[in-house]
Amino acid sequence: MGKFVIKESGKGFSFSLKAGNGEIVATGSKIFNDIDSAKAVIADVTASAPNAAIEDQTAEGFKEEKGAKFELYSDKAGEFRFRLKNAAGDILAVSEGYVKKDSAKNGIESVRKNAADSPVVEAEA
Repeated sequence: MGKFVIKESGKGFSFSLKAGNGEIVATGSKIFNDIDSAKAVIADVTASAPNAAIEDQTAEGFKEEKGAKFELYSDKAGEFRFRLKNAAGDILAVSEGYVKKDSAKNGIESVRKNAADSPVVEAEA
């Protein structure tokens, strides 16, 4: 089972979603001023991720998806990344860069699987 880990830094709070093997599969899209804001976005990830469509922006003539979605795209370095957006279009979580597109798709599936029922823990300072 995965878990959401909230960390506090001098600038605020951030979170990551870790898979059962401890690997980070996604991180929060920004630094939050307070822990309650981070927890609210985690709740949105939990609600949005399991059924979010995949909008493959690397495909020619891709179809723009409505509602909650994972946007799969290629960054300036040529790596594949994804970001999870809620139905309102807010970016909730982002991925690391992947060399292979299939690896990024596997990351999306891991977020779907782990976000659904992962507990929220606060990292010890």
